[in-house]
Amino acid sequence: MTGAQPAAPYPAHWEADVVLRDGGVAHVRPVRPDDAARIDRFHAAQSAESIYFRFFAPMPRISPADMRRFVHVDHVRRVGLVATVRDEIVGIGRYEGGDGPGAPRSAEVAFNIADSHRGRGIGSVLLEHLAAAARENGFTSFTADVLPTNQRMLGVFREAGYEVDHHLDDGIIEVSFDIDPTERSRDVMAAREHRAESLSMRALLNARSVVVVGASRDASSFGARVLGAITEGRFAGPVHVVNREAFEVGGSVAYAAVSDVPGPVDLAVVTVPAASVAEVLAQCVDLGVKGAVVVSSGFAEDGPEGVARQHELVRLARASGIRVIGPNSFGIINTDPTVSLNASVAPTMPGAGALALFSQSGGLGVAVLSSADRRGLGLSSFLSAGNRADVSGNDALQYWLDDPRTSVVGLYLESVGNPRKFSRIARQLARVKPTIVVKSGVSEYGVPPGHEVRESMAPPEAFDAMLRQAGVIRTENLHQLFDVAQVVLHQPLPAGDRVAVVGNSPALSALAADACASWGLTVVGEPVSVRSEATAEEFDAALARVYARDDVDAVVASFIPPLQVATDDIQLALQRRADGSGRTTVACFIGPRLVGSTTEDRPPVPAYPLPEDAVRALASVVRYAEWRRRETGPLVDPPGVDSRAARALVDGALADSPDGRALTREEVGRLLGCYGVQVWASQEVEDPEQAVRAARDTGYPVVLKASRLRHRLDTGGIRLNIDDDDALRAGVEGMLAELGSHSGPLLVQHMAPRGVSTVLSTVEDPLFGPIVSFGLAGDAIDLLGDVAHRIPPLTTTDVHDLVRGVKAAPRLFGHGGRPAVDVDALEDVVARVSRLAEDLPQVASLRLQPVHVHPGGVAVLDATAWVAEPATRADGGRRALLPLP
Repeated sequence: MTGAQPAAPYPAHWEADVVLRDGGVAHVRPVRPDDAARIDRFHAAQSAESIYFRFFAPMPRISPADMRRFVHVDHVRRVGLVATVRDEIVGIGRYEGGDGPGAPRSAEVAFNIADSHRGRGIGSVLLEHLAAAARENGFTSFTADVLPTNQRMLGVFREAGYEVDHHLDDGIIEVSFDIDPTERSRDVMAAREHRAESLSMRALLNARSVVVVGASRDASSFGARVLGAITEGRFAGPVHVVNREAFEVGGSVAYAAVSDVPGPVDLAVVTVPAASVAEVLAQCVDLGVKGAVVVSSGFAEDGPEGVARQHELVRLARASGIRVIGPNSFGIINTDPTVSLNASVAPTMPGAGALALFSQSGGLGVAVLSSADRRGLGLSSFLSAGNRADVSGNDALQYWLDDPRTSVVGLYLESVGNPRKFSRIARQLARVKPTIVVKSGVSEYGVPPGHEVRESMAPPEAFDAMLRQAGVIRTENLHQLFDVAQVVLHQPLPAGDRVAVVGNSPALSALAADACASWGLTVVGEPVSVRSEATAEEFDAALARVYARDDVDAVVASFIPPLQVATDDIQLALQRRADGSGRTTVACFIGPRLVGSTTEDRPPVPAYPLPEDAVRALASVVRYAEWRRRETGPLVDPPGVDSRAARALVDGALADSPDGRALTREEVGRLLGCYGVQVWASQEVEDPEQAVRAARDTGYPVVLKASRLRHRLDTGGIRLNIDDDDALRAGVEGMLAELGSHSGPLLVQHMAPRGVSTVLSTVEDPLFGPIVSFGLAGDAIDLLGDVAHRIPPLTTTDVHDLVRGVKAAPRLFGHGGRPAVDVDALEDVVARVSRLAEDLPQVASLRLQPVHVHPGGVAVLDATAWVAEPATRADGGRRALLPLP
């Protein structure tokens, strides 16, 4: 450094709570001047070896001059981050870059991790967060000097997923690497995040010991109900009770305070009044509790005072390194016989099974468990998030991805706090375990109390598109969720969409066949019918003919049992034929009993009261199976991309206009050019003679456009295929006369070959991050809203699906005798624009219209863009729990 830099404002947006490798939580924040005493304590506790590794020399104490340098930074060229647990520093990371204009865009980075916290992944976390801060400040690479014997720190750099160069110079290993995220670094970060969050949930759902705080002798109280549920569920570990006013509760010795409980304790279930929860949680921290389920109400749902109480609860929990479910939680359940934990308000332990359930709402937890019980669906585990102050559905997904007892996941979501992260995790989960979601939409009405309501710019269809992209099965209500769960739990996934219908009622079979057609399934042949009074043997013979066919992927069986026929025999015949057939089977039995259990060791055939219910569930599973069979494809990585030049262009625009602005036509062309997308030139003209000169430069034929109406053929704002000077002069004069000042400047552009005009756009959304949208120009978009959406990063399969995801897509492939256009060239443009949207959150919106596709290629004829400083992406280039509002 050659001189001091003025300090930038304290970057509060760099603060983050992070789940560590062992499932605990640390707080990462910029260093502050008042950290000097904490750093002194941190340094004094370090071993001589750790100090030597960091400073390359013995340093028993940090000198006042060095300490001042450590804690006084400018947050731009000199940045320091600390990781804290219980307000004590457990890790320090710093980078320092050069001074002055033209200084290298490289910074030297260094770390120091507390000996007592090694192995928790703190160094990796600090590297991620320092790299994100450095990229924000314009740095492009890191360097570091490391002693050859410091294998731990070399491992942090080596395992981060960056392309690391290193060489030995005078006994020191010099390490250098670019800090732009790579596909591998993103994968590494996601894998670490998954492991950490899964372990943090395991400590809750697989607790070895529990303390119930607030259990009383009043059998109607929440504390008594939870304690009774834990006891009656035969929890495998010790259960402790805290009650200030009793010596014994529910047959267990009661302690006056949490501090009196003999440890260790993994899980605390807190049922005391809201005002006392923070005090209880502080005592739990001292006891070494790893997680808490807060059943108590009276938090953010009770107004501003409750909101403040809830935020204080989360701050205390995260600062102390523990996870919290709730408040307002219905509880958690794990039916694993080695755990047998029913820490909930549910009166009885559900039966064991392979279905995991998540309910955001505490009250609806009752309905969720009751619905599963009525259908005989056993659970692996259940979690009610309540106000979702800390633990969310994303955390639960991370756990169930690893849980060997879970094969199907169902979620009742009122909102998704981090859709981008949800999409990423759900896509990984759905590849191996069917994932079913009930979600009515993305709006402020489902946001849990105490959470910031972020207004989404996304079209309503974006959430559906995100779920389809991730392979998630979306249902409209709990009833449908369990309809689908019955199929994926008990039946093989269908190999295709070919369905055979068999039954003893022609009317019922016709309803089933019609439902199949309406849901896009292919009915094979005519429905097979037997007489209404058919015996079990006759019905079985009909089933045998259906299951013997080679062109059947699924079977819909319906039966109205007459009085003289034994329903059990019909059910058993269907179960025997379905079992081992490889055909997905659903049934509609009109009568007092439904297929849902079996007297033999065979998977039950899911049955429904109406054929439409059966077919709807089957159709959802067929679509899911199709998604799962498809190759995901690699992430798009088009050649010729210069993201750094694009970022410099955008940063330059925002430097002059910090509130945001539209890019000029020339700037938009340069921006897209950085991603290998060329926008056709057009010239602005004011009179006929200027137009003629422009056309001669461009080459005939040309198109004449009124800039304000250039996408509307119906307004007279476009004249096509002008092929000589006289026609162009007439066109200019006519357009000016007809439109006057409404036309805006006139544009002359070379005429593109005959083809199909499409529209490609992106928007940076506060909830979803970047969204890419595609449709065919004209009435398909303007009148019918025929637009498809995807959330980057996109794979090649995503791009393929986006282009074909609009109803008007057949026009691209020669519909009606028209020539097919170059869809490969169109997909290349989509891929490049999706990369731009992913790389540059400062591009608030981008619209390419029209993207004209013809048999010989693609022509981007016009484009507009708006740049603005974005909100921080919820799923950005660093691991972090959602911040408090």
